Amino acid sequence: MDSVTRHDDYAQGALTEDDLDPDPFVQFARWLGDAEAAQLPSPNAMVLTTTGETGPTSRTVLLKDLVDGRFEFVTNGRSRKGRALAADARVSLLFPWYGLERQVLVDGIATAAPAELSDRYWAGRPRGSQLAAWASDQSQPIPSRGALEERMREVEERFLGTAAVPRPPHWGAWLVQPSRVEFWQGRPSRLHDRLVFSRRDAGWRIERLQP
Repeated sequence: MDSVTRHDDYAQGALTEDDLDPDPFVQFARWLGDAEAAQLPSPNAMVLTTTGETGPTSRTVLLKDLVDGRFEFVTNGRSRKGRALAADARVSLLFPWYGLERQVLVDGIATAAPAELSDRYWAGRPRGSQLAAWASDQSQPIPSRGALEERMREVEERFLGTAAVPRPPHWGAWLVQPSRVEFWQGRPSRLHDRLVFSRRDAGWRIERLQP
């Protein structure tokens, strides 16, 4: 029970208005660079929350890039998250950089990326990952691990001798256009720093929130 009720006092840093870049994407890139420099595990991992038809659901995915002020990730369109995105484009992204006592929360709208962007990212994926995308009907039941591995062997045989594995039509990139970006820095005594960018027409409004 001690591990459940434990409270750490955060004291690694601070976030003031003077520290904050007026561009949320520049600020995000700065913090992502700090997470990479600190060698945190999977610094580009983010928790993607969707609503869809069945209510809110969260899972961890990887940020692939920032594209013209939009956060990019990839998924199988037939997966649970793919179906949720098709039903309701509103999403939330959470970057939990616990090792730096920081997090970034992004609220926005997800849209399917242009085919050429999905093709470009697909071409850079390892061949094994490409084959796995064909082998797995993501989020669908399967009787055993052995059955999944058998499907992978079948796909490997199917594309044996094929130099470039084609992109499945149901697989692709999504882009999240943020309407709100919150930067959170842990501080002592739970008096955390919370600075929020809210989209206003062509610009951003910056506010400090109480912790």
